[in-house]
Amino acid sequence: MATWTNFSLQDSASPLMEQLIFFHDHSLLILIMITVLVSYLMTMLFFNKFTNRFLLSGQLIEIIWTIIPAIILMFIALPSLRILYLLDEINDPSITLKTIGHQWYWSYEYSDFLNLEFDSYMIPTNELPVGNFRLLDVDNRVILPMNSQIRILVSAADVIHSWTVPALGVKIDGTPGRLNQTNFLINRPGLFYGQCSEICGANHSFMPIVIESTYLNYFINWIKNFN
Repeated sequence: MATWTNFSLQDSASPLMEQLIFFHDHSLLILIMITVLVSYLMTMLFFNKFTNRFLLSGQLIEIIWTIIPAIILMFIALPSLRILYLLDEINDPSITLKTIGHQWYWSYEYSDFLNLEFDSYMIPTNELPVGNFRLLDVDNRVILPMNSQIRILVSAADVIHSWTVPALGVKIDGTPGRLNQTNFLINRPGLFYGQCSEICGANHSFMPIVIESTYLNYFINWIKNFN
């Protein structure tokens, strides 16, 4: 049986995604209210001659139709500008992760550690372990500690790719010859899945992203035992 979560955004795993969900839900509510109001006024225009004269001409109605949309735009624009600022602001990152998109896999490099880099390929369906997700699981997951500020640098080796993890509120293009950056903080442990969101070629749908969020001590042990 379908639930509301099947039609809404993914559950948040970062403070940034919480802000995006809050903005989405409230701006959507504003747009629904506008739609209902306009529909009501259009109905009044159709059935009531007096309302026709009032809504179609006159200085008062022209002022109303100018001020109300301006107020609505302010309620939508100001929170969106705040979120855009949060997306671009890099606050003293604890870890820097560099990722490069290829046709059709991802390469990762932990810039703060020596010789810590690997490629991440999708696991073919015929090799998929029982319980894993088809077209989403990879042979090498990105391991990151929770409650740590992560800076990610994204580029590409061939064509434009897009590194996207919806639960973290992250979507950033990887462009050949250019290094883009953004930041996020994971506030709970778990597995978070994403995919390339730019049509990058024939196997565009076969380069997933898997982030495993862990506790800091587990992350340190993983760093020590990495071969």
